[in-house]
Amino acid sequence: MAGAALGQIWVRKLFPVPWLLCGPRRYASSSFKAADLQLEMTQKPHKKPEPGDTLVFGKTFTDHMLMVEWTDSKGWSQPRIQPFQNLSLHPACSALHYSLQLFEGMKAFRGSDQQVRLFRPWLNMDRMLRSALRLCLPSFDKAELLECIRRLVEVDKDWVPDSPGASLYVRPFFIGNEPSLGVARSTRALLLVILSPVGSYFPGDALNPVSLLADPAFVRAWVGGVGDCKLGGNYGPTVFVQQEAKNKGCEQVLWLYGPDHQLTEVGTMNIFVYWTHKDGALELVTPALDGIILPGVVRQSLLDMARTWREFQVVEGKITMKDFLRALDEGRVLEVFGSGTACQVCPVNRILYQGKDFHIPTMENGPELILRFHKELKAIQYGGKAHEWMLPV
Repeated sequence: MAGAALGQIWVRKLFPVPWLLCGPRRYASSSFKAADLQLEMTQKPHKKPEPGDTLVFGKTFTDHMLMVEWTDSKGWSQPRIQPFQNLSLHPACSALHYSLQLFEGMKAFRGSDQQVRLFRPWLNMDRMLRSALRLCLPSFDKAELLECIRRLVEVDKDWVPDSPGASLYVRPFFIGNEPSLGVARSTRALLLVILSPVGSYFPGDALNPVSLLADPAFVRAWVGGVGDCKLGGNYGPTVFVQQEAKNKGCEQVLWLYGPDHQLTEVGTMNIFVYWTHKDGALELVTPALDGIILPGVVRQSLLDMARTWREFQVVEGKITMKDFLRALDEGRVLEVFGSGTACQVCPVNRILYQGKDFHIPTMENGPELILRFHKELKAIQYGGKAHEWMLPV
């Protein structure tokens, strides 16, 4: 397999612009190297899913995983790809007690040409490093980690599904592994990557709309917090609210913030509103990255696409429930949808807010924009359209 140096030259040659989006790579001297990657192949391969099998998200895993260890005294160990296995952790592990833990989520797709490609993984590497620094976990070279991930997907490439809408979910995660109950920076850490084949979020390629509970009593993130980082601690507390939504007949949560009830996110997705603004202009708007919004990769991709079309205004700004409901009452709301790695784009057709149901006419309007985004993303991800966003494995 190609060494890290050749791999990095290859990535930069083919994809010079995306790497600039990651910012300066200042941590090369304190990182593991893909050239040192060790490989141990499993002696007990598992049976791979058949094309017609139902793949429940996050329930099936491939034969191998990536692991890199770090200690304050010795720095990074050599990265290794090894058989998928359980971890052995000290009972006082800081990740278990104080949520010194972060993760990422991205996908690899098998194109119609059978080539396997990762979708904009450099953006995930950028976000992962930002999250690590926020938790005082050790820094790493994003290019080196991406090359290790590419090699892992290459080893398990036969697990990438070859069926419409299916993909291989890539889950990097990084935990503090301090064997102490003291609340402090961890002097030990583990970085791992596991892979999971997943089916289509919308079986049959039909875009099924969801209903939302918007209750200002619950807050996902706040200014000065870590809502813009992908930390496990952001997700555990949402399970209760998700259950509240189900109890009230809704499928997801619309997270509100502040006294003016700003729309922030939908479940674990970013939110978009496509409407006619009060000034009469057609507009696609999503909340700005103000510290409480997770900078989603699909979110950025939809914004990038829409801006190249130049057909309507594309805005990152504040949306309040007052403004939204006024637009809804005046018939100016066209489509509301969430975006995320799991679903790509997910339509919204109902919001339960302060005891009242509000019908959202997303599906009655096509939904033209959602279907267009969905089609464009599929064309790029499954190789039907050559694009710089895809990294060949």
